[in-house]
Amino acid sequence: MTKTTNAGIKIVSENRQARFQYHILDTYEAGISLQGTEVKSAREGKVNLRDSYALVRDGEVWLVNTHISPYHTAGNYFNHEPRRTRRLLLHKQEIRKLIGKVKEKGLTLVPLKMYFKRGLVKVEIALAKGKKIHDKRETLKRKQEKRDIERALKYY
Repeated sequence: MTKTTNAGIKIVSENRQARFQYHILDTYEAGISLQGTEVKSAREGKVNLRDSYALVRDGEVWLVNTHISPYHTAGNYFNHEPRRTRRLLLHKQEIRKLIGKVKEKGLTLVPLKMYFKRGLVKVEIALAKGKKIHDKRETLKRKQEKRDIERALKYY
């Protein structure tokens, strides 16, 4: 499930649906505050970012609705809750920028991927604007045309 890139980054989970549903305006790399069993589950690739989003509350950024499966060898007492709200670690000037931009109409924070970088768990969050239905159709049309062109060039 996990992939390793050449830069020493081990990708744990990607939210591919986010690029289809949103126009990505800007991306930020944030650390995430996790418990021990959450890190162990993340190393196994048992993370789902599909329905998650980020909020700015009281000068802090929180990751909401991310599912990290319970660690299978830990007991019920020592395990974590799978969908708990987790704090993202950003610099204060980045948080101030995000507060101003999120207050604009239609902008939201969406996690794109979770990965390990030098042994630490990082989350790439994006400042995004929701796409309209006709934009999604245009994206699908462009993707299909690209596939057709590649298929045609493959045989020549």
